[in-house]
Amino acid sequence: MDLYVNPAFFKLLSTSYTRLLGKALTPEGMSVEAAARWLYEDAPFGLLAHNTDADPLFVYGNKAVQRRFEYTWQELTALPSRLSAEAPNREERQAFLDRVQKDGYVTGYRGLRIAKSGKRFWIEDATVWQLTDEFGTYRGQAAMLPRTLDV
Repeated sequence: MDLYVNPAFFKLLSTSYTRLLGKALTPEGMSVEAAARWLYEDAPFGLLAHNTDADPLFVYGNKAVQRRFEYTWQELTALPSRLSAEAPNREERQAFLDRVQKDGYVTGYRGLRIAKSGKRFWIEDATVWQLTDEFGTYRGQAAMLPRTLDV
């Protein structure tokens, strides 16, 4: 089952976010299935997640992310997350992700990213957080991208 329709993965995203940031990721009052679909199809922000591999792969990217990065679901979920930034910006990106791992989450992040076509854009005011399950097991990291700007 693709993670964009997987209720267990949605719960991992949303409960990790709420636990760390103290607010809901999706509108209140929706069923798990409706909230997962809203997050994937209709959210007014981009949402990405990568796994815990040594070279982490994206495992989730909602429709807003797919449009901005110009990848299909299949392409995005086969992409190492480091390739979302150009080589000169990868060290800065990694240092930031290390800070997220240490602190649990970081808000207000700004970074330069690259789409499949080579088009560059800024992600602005991003929130990145650790994905941990109900047992405290680390499952990856997720990023909410509320704003992007063309370079």
